[in-house]
Amino acid sequence: MDFILQPWAWYVGGPLIAISLLLYFYFGRNFGASTNFDTLCTMAGAGKVSDYFKKDWKDRDFALMFVVGLIIGGVISAKYLIPNQTIDLNPKTVQELTELGFSNVGSQYFPDEIFGVESFLSIKGFLILLVSGIFVGFGTRYAGGCTSGHAITGLSNLELPSLLAVIGFFIGGMIATWFIIPILF
Repeated sequence: MDFILQPWAWYVGGPLIAISLLLYFYFGRNFGASTNFDTLCTMAGAGKVSDYFKKDWKDRDFALMFVVGLIIGGVISAKYLIPNQTIDLNPKTVQELTELGFSNVGSQYFPDEIFGVESFLSIKGFLILLVSGIFVGFGTRYAGGCTSGHAITGLSNLELPSLLAVIGFFIGGMIATWFIIPILF
């Protein structure tokens, strides 16, 4: 059990990702999660409203199983494979997050200020979730995929649009970290 609970080195995780990608390529599939939103909308009947959703969702049933596996794996990991919630953070990071108003920095993975029930029920928290969800949903469809699809599959295929998308993801993350989050919190 200690082997599973410890962080895995790059030379273990990297080849596992490569083997997964080879299997996806072998079976003619693409790796990514954001297209599942389209698939769920198609299953729910969105094709009656928009031609964009007039697709055969059964062509993407493998991807739905992938998302189901992500959810089940996440629940198992969170429930049984996290020995404690403490995080070894740089003291400067702890200080900066504390100055932004976060409490319990480094003692839990998900800060209550963002993921707590109170923040979901507040107007500010609800609006942050709503606007973020719209941006993420629109952005992944506009970019033709999500971070996992572009960064893992697209870059391994040496696709220029994926390289540009990944550069954009990093720039967006830096803008959010340095400018947007300090304004919101």
